[in-house]
Amino acid sequence: MGLIHIADRDDPRVDDFRDLSTADRRPDRPGGKGLVIAEGTVVVSRLLASRYPVRALLGVERRFAELADDLAGLDVPQYAASAETMADVVGFHLNRGILAVADRPAPLTVPEVVSGAGTIAVLEGVGDHENLGALFRNAAALGVDGVLLGPGCSDPLYRRSVRVSMGHVLRVPFAHLADWPGGLDDLRARGFAVAAFTPRPGSVPLRELRAHAPGRVALLFGAEGPGLTETALAAADHAVRIPMPEGVDSLNIATAAAVAFYELARAH
Repeated sequence: MGLIHIADRDDPRVDDFRDLSTADRRPDRPGGKGLVIAEGTVVVSRLLASRYPVRALLGVERRFAELADDLAGLDVPQYAASAETMADVVGFHLNRGILAVADRPAPLTVPEVVSGAGTIAVLEGVGDHENLGALFRNAAALGVDGVLLGPGCSDPLYRRSVRVSMGHVLRVPFAHLADWPGGLDDLRARGFAVAAFTPRPGSVPLRELRAHAPGRVALLFGAEGPGLTETALAAADHAVRIPMPEGVDSLNIATAAAVAFYELARAH
């Protein structure tokens, strides 16, 4: 399908891209259309290669040219507009120059995510979209096989999470762990040791974790600030800490997860 040129900001064909800065109208929010929105050529390319069915693209012509190989044979509307018209539609100037929207496929189940996995991340209360996106990016880079979302977690497919993850939320499989903390018992029954990250005294230093959990491992992280709840900590097999100098007791959640992912990959 060739480019379809759009000159009118009110053209109904680009309604999926409209007013993305207006929170109560955004199509990726609860109550909206449930769309997945990708920004920029790198993230759009990853969306095109993912299991998410693309509905349409909107961008400046230069960005479509950069994605020519990815778009070859794709039979969905590709709307080209000037940067000014695109900004009028979207509600702000988009430096990355291209957007794609996709529908959400059926969500994966916990068994689908953990089958064959060696290392997974399990999250409780991670509500910050940027932290969540960064954590998915780290998981993709450092060999984590999947992510399970416990209570209080934000939506990984929210536009900001997709952008910060550089599209890796579309690659790393994830599922919601509805039974909490009972779902951790299910992981244990599947052969996972559950390792909860906490700075509290008496926890196992990260570099010693493999001595206690040499096989499949589920790395449990809590919200930045309060950390894991006592309920989650009590449900884990091991309490683990990242050793730090005196006076420093915590890291940003995405940073802490990256350290843990790297160490587990290195020690495997």
